Amino acid sequence: MRVEDLDTARVVPGCAPQMLRTLEDFALTWDGVVEYQSAARQRYAEALARLTALGVTYECSCSRRERSGEAGYPGTCRRGPRHPGATATRLRVDDEALMTFEDRVQGVCRFELRERGDVIVRRRDGVYAYQLAVVVDDALQGVTDVVRGADLLDNTPWQMALQRSLALRTPRYAHLPLITEPGGEKLAKSRRSIPLDPAMAGPALHEVLGLLGQNPPAALKLESPATILDWACEHWNLDRVHGVRVVHAGAAGTP
Repeated sequence: MRVEDLDTARVVPGCAPQMLRTLEDFALTWDGVVEYQSAARQRYAEALARLTALGVTYECSCSRRERSGEAGYPGTCRRGPRHPGATATRLRVDDEALMTFEDRVQGVCRFELRERGDVIVRRRDGVYAYQLAVVVDDALQGVTDVVRGADLLDNTPWQMALQRSLALRTPRYAHLPLITEPGGEKLAKSRRSIPLDPAMAGPALHEVLGLLGQNPPAALKLESPATILDWACEHWNLDRVHGVRVVHAGAAGTP
């Protein structure tokens, strides 16, 4: 279990313990101690130092406003920061590289790194970026499979580039469909989304399995979360969501 709490300005006090309790209420357990990224900044600093020594990073002074409208950062500061003051650190991607990998859900994926641009690995405020932190942590924790939402698929080529630069193993990836409102908005950010209710853990798990094409029997909804997850492990079939990027929730929303 890993709590990604590097962006301390956005961390809500008490949120992490509450999330862990919710996972336990849904019979979702983990091995070993809980890892907190906020306590591991030294290892991100060491990884960044290795990248810098390899000559694949540079400092960037571009503001968010200056970058607005860009599909990918075009390397404006590759020859040095354009403005004085605080800078972010970027990974200089290989402009000729084509990242190709087999996603267990989305199939063969191809990304030209030039189009993705140079990714930030340390922000202007000194916070180590998500892309660097997860790559370092996945390797340290021995992660073999990354299963996440399809909205994060575009992050994968950057992470693979970092893995190559740091000589780290690339895990297998599976990007599941993202559950959205009928209009396409992220359900988690919808005004109609509701908090998870531990008392309704069984029905919630049953509905999610249905949205992911696993066709759970109706009677399973009345079982305990542990029983539902045991059924899901036994019957799980990724082929039923092959190539699916988005699943629309019902008009009433999904817990």
